[in-house]
Amino acid sequence: MRKIACIALLVFLVPLHPAGAVDTDALVSELRGGGYVIMFRHGATDDSQKDVYPLNFTDMTAQRQLSANGREMAADVGRAVRKLGIPIGLVLTSKLNRAVETGKLLSSRDVQAVDALTDSGGGASAMANPGGANRKAGAAVRDLVNTPPSGATDTLLVTHKTNFADAFGKDAGDVQEGEAFVYRPDPSGQPKLVARVKATDWIAAAK
Repeated sequence: MRKIACIALLVFLVPLHPAGAVDTDALVSELRGGGYVIMFRHGATDDSQKDVYPLNFTDMTAQRQLSANGREMAADVGRAVRKLGIPIGLVLTSKLNRAVETGKLLSSRDVQAVDALTDSGGGASAMANPGGANRKAGAAVRDLVNTPPSGATDTLLVTHKTNFADAFGKDAGDVQEGEAFVYRPDPSGQPKLVARVKATDWIAAAK
Protein backbone atom coordinates (compact mmCIF):
# COMPACT_ATOMS: atom_id res chain seq x y z
CA MET A 1 0.00 0.00 0.00
CA ARG A 2 2.87 2.36 0.91
CA LYS A 3 4.53 1.57 -2.42
CA ILE A 4 1.38 2.57 -4.32
CA ALA A 5 1.11 5.81 -2.33
CA CYS A 6 4.74 6.64 -3.01
CA ILE A 7 4.33 6.06 -6.74
CA ALA A 8 1.26 8.27 -6.77
CA LEU A 9 3.16 11.01 -4.99
CA LEU A 10 5.99 10.84 -7.50
CA VAL A 11 3.64 10.98 -10.46
CA PHE A 12 1.99 14.05 -8.98
CA LEU A 13 5.12 15.96 -8.02
CA VAL A 14 7.75 15.18 -10.65
CA PRO A 15 6.20 17.31 -13.44
CA LEU A 16 6.20 20.44 -11.29
CA HIS A 17 8.03 23.48 -12.64
CA PRO A 18 9.95 25.81 -10.31
CA ALA A 19 6.99 28.16 -10.05
CA GLY A 20 4.50 25.33 -9.44
CA ALA A 21 2.80 24.92 -6.06
CA VAL A 22 4.20 22.04 -4.03
CA ASP A 23 1.82 19.74 -2.15
CA THR A 24 3.86 20.13 1.02
CA ASP A 25 1.49 18.06 3.18
CA ALA A 26 1.95 15.01 0.97
CA LEU A 27 5.67 15.63 0.64
CA VAL A 28 6.22 16.04 4.38
CA SER A 29 4.27 12.84 5.02
CA GLU A 30 6.68 10.94 2.77
CA LEU A 31 9.77 12.63 4.19
CA ARG A 32 8.79 11.61 7.72
CA GLY A 33 9.30 8.00 6.67
CA GLY A 34 12.87 8.66 5.55
CA GLY A 35 14.61 7.48 2.40
CA TYR A 36 14.96 10.83 0.62
CA VAL A 37 17.86 13.18 -0.12
CA ILE A 38 17.19 16.90 0.30
CA MET A 39 19.72 19.03 -1.58
CA PHE A 40 19.77 22.72 -0.67
CA ARG A 41 21.53 25.60 -2.27
CA HIS A 42 23.12 27.64 0.52
CA GLY A 43 21.13 30.53 1.97
CA ALA A 44 21.05 34.15 0.79
CA THR A 45 24.47 35.80 0.64
CA ASP A 46 26.04 39.24 0.83
CA ASP A 47 26.60 40.31 -2.79
CA SER A 48 29.17 42.88 -1.73
CA GLN A 49 31.54 40.03 -0.88
CA LYS A 50 33.34 37.93 -3.49
CA ASP A 51 35.11 34.59 -3.43
CA VAL A 52 38.85 34.88 -3.91
CA TYR A 53 40.42 32.15 -6.04
CA PRO A 54 42.07 29.79 -5.45
CA LEU A 55 39.59 29.11 -2.67
CA ASN A 56 40.85 29.37 0.89
CA PHE A 57 38.46 27.51 3.16
CA THR A 58 39.94 28.91 6.38
CA ASP A 59 39.89 32.59 5.39
CA MET A 60 36.41 33.98 5.91
CA THR A 61 37.41 37.33 4.40
CA ALA A 62 38.12 35.59 1.07
CA GLN A 63 34.65 34.05 0.76
CA ARG A 64 31.14 35.30 0.08
CA GLN A 65 29.21 34.83 3.31
CA LEU A 66 25.58 34.44 4.29
CA SER A 67 23.74 37.70 4.78
CA ALA A 68 21.79 38.34 7.98
CA ASN A 69 18.64 37.44 6.04
CA GLY A 70 20.26 34.24 4.80
CA ARG A 71 21.15 33.16 8.34
CA GLU A 72 17.68 33.98 9.64
CA MET A 73 15.96 32.12 6.81
CA ALA A 74 18.16 29.01 7.19
CA ALA A 75 17.48 28.97 10.93
CA ASP A 76 13.74 29.34 10.30
CA VAL A 77 13.79 26.46 7.80
CA GLY A 78 15.71 24.32 10.28
CA ARG A 79 13.12 24.96 12.98
CA ALA A 80 10.34 24.20 10.49
CA VAL A 81 11.94 20.90 9.46
CA ARG A 82 12.25 19.83 13.09
CA LYS A 83 8.69 20.93 13.88
CA LEU A 84 7.42 18.94 10.89
CA GLY A 85 9.10 15.81 12.26
CA ILE A 86 11.37 15.23 9.26
CA PRO A 87 14.18 12.92 10.44
CA ILE A 88 17.50 14.31 9.20
CA GLY A 89 20.38 11.84 9.30
CA LEU A 90 23.62 12.50 7.45
CA VAL A 91 24.40 16.17 6.76
CA LEU A 92 27.03 16.92 4.10
CA THR A 93 28.02 20.36 2.85
CA SER A 94 30.43 22.23 0.62
CA LYS A 95 33.68 23.33 2.27
CA LEU A 96 32.79 26.99 1.78
CA ASN A 97 31.57 28.65 4.97
CA ARG A 98 28.23 29.84 3.55
CA ALA A 99 27.28 26.22 2.91
CA VAL A 100 28.71 24.92 6.19
CA GLU A 101 26.82 27.62 8.10
CA THR A 102 23.61 26.87 6.19
CA GLY A 103 23.95 23.16 7.00
CA LYS A 104 24.47 23.85 10.69
CA LEU A 105 21.48 26.20 10.85
CA LEU A 106 19.28 23.72 8.99
CA SER A 107 20.24 20.72 11.10
CA SER A 108 21.18 22.38 14.43
CA ARG A 109 24.34 20.28 14.64
CA ASP A 110 27.82 19.86 13.23
CA VAL A 111 28.15 18.90 9.57
CA GLN A 112 30.66 17.11 7.35
CA ALA A 113 32.18 19.28 4.60
CA VAL A 114 33.19 17.34 1.45
CA ASP A 115 34.91 18.07 -1.85
CA ALA A 116 32.05 16.79 -4.00
CA LEU A 117 29.69 19.55 -2.85
CA THR A 118 32.24 22.37 -2.95
CA ASP A 119 31.85 25.09 -5.59
CA SER A 120 32.70 23.40 -8.89
CA GLY A 121 33.28 26.77 -10.61
CA GLY A 122 36.98 26.05 -10.19
CA GLY A 123 38.33 29.56 -10.48
CA ALA A 124 35.17 31.31 -11.62
CA SER A 125 32.12 32.47 -9.75
CA ALA A 126 29.50 29.82 -9.09
CA MET A 127 27.12 32.19 -10.87
CA ALA A 128 29.16 32.08 -14.07
CA ASN A 129 28.46 28.56 -15.27
CA PRO A 130 24.76 27.74 -14.96
CA GLY A 131 24.96 25.33 -17.89
CA GLY A 132 26.65 22.49 -16.00
CA ALA A 133 29.89 21.92 -17.91
CA ASN A 134 31.86 19.99 -15.27
CA ARG A 135 30.92 16.36 -15.85
CA LYS A 136 33.23 14.91 -13.21
CA ALA A 137 31.85 17.24 -10.55
CA GLY A 138 28.31 16.45 -11.64
CA ALA A 139 28.87 12.71 -11.35
CA ALA A 140 30.23 13.14 -7.81
CA VAL A 141 27.12 15.07 -6.76
CA ARG A 142 24.78 12.52 -8.37
CA ASP A 143 26.56 9.71 -6.52
CA LEU A 144 25.80 11.44 -3.21
CA VAL A 145 22.20 12.14 -4.18
CA ASN A 146 21.71 8.55 -5.28
CA THR A 147 23.02 7.05 -2.02
CA PRO A 148 20.10 5.76 0.10
CA PRO A 149 19.98 7.33 3.56
CA SER A 150 20.72 5.22 6.61
CA GLY A 151 17.71 3.85 8.45
CA ALA A 152 14.48 5.82 8.48
CA THR A 153 16.18 9.18 7.91
CA ASP A 154 16.62 11.71 5.13
CA THR A 155 20.04 12.93 4.00
CA LEU A 156 20.66 16.67 3.80
CA LEU A 157 23.16 18.11 1.29
CA VAL A 158 24.15 21.79 0.97
CA THR A 159 25.93 22.97 -2.16
CA HIS A 160 26.14 25.65 -4.86
CA LYS A 161 24.33 26.70 -8.03
CA THR A 162 27.03 25.36 -10.34
CA ASN A 163 27.00 21.97 -8.65
CA PHE A 164 23.24 21.71 -9.20
CA ALA A 165 23.71 22.43 -12.90
CA ASP A 166 26.68 20.08 -13.26
CA ALA A 167 24.73 17.24 -11.69
CA PHE A 168 21.26 17.76 -13.15
CA GLY A 169 21.59 19.98 -16.21
CA LYS A 170 20.92 23.53 -17.27
CA ASP A 171 17.35 23.62 -15.94
CA ALA A 172 18.69 23.00 -12.41
CA GLY A 173 20.96 26.02 -12.82
CA ASP A 174 18.11 28.38 -11.93
CA VAL A 175 18.03 27.09 -8.33
CA GLN A 176 17.59 29.99 -5.94
CA GLU A 177 19.52 30.61 -2.73
CA GLY A 178 17.85 28.60 0.02
CA GLU A 179 15.84 26.45 -2.40
CA ALA A 180 15.84 22.66 -2.05
CA PHE A 181 15.48 19.81 -4.53
CA VAL A 182 14.05 16.64 -2.99
CA TYR A 183 15.23 13.37 -4.54
CA ARG A 184 14.37 9.71 -4.15
CA PRO A 185 17.57 7.65 -4.61
CA ASP A 186 17.45 4.75 -7.05
CA PRO A 187 20.63 2.62 -6.82
CA SER A 188 19.60 0.73 -9.95
CA GLY A 189 19.26 3.91 -12.01
CA GLN A 190 19.18 7.70 -11.57
CA PRO A 191 17.87 9.67 -8.59
CA LYS A 192 14.30 10.84 -9.14
CA LEU A 193 13.36 14.47 -8.54
CA VAL A 194 10.27 14.55 -6.35
CA ALA A 195 9.86 18.28 -5.73
CA ARG A 196 11.50 21.68 -5.64
CA VAL A 197 10.79 23.46 -2.36
CA LYS A 198 11.33 27.12 -1.55
CA ALA A 199 12.52 28.11 1.92
CA THR A 200 9.17 29.80 2.55
CA ASP A 201 7.31 26.56 1.72
CA TRP A 202 8.96 24.70 4.64
CA ILE A 203 8.13 27.56 6.99
CA ALA A 204 4.52 27.80 5.80
CA ALA A 205 4.05 24.04 6.15
CA ALA A 206 5.21 24.17 9.78
CA LYS A 207 2.55 26.76 10.59
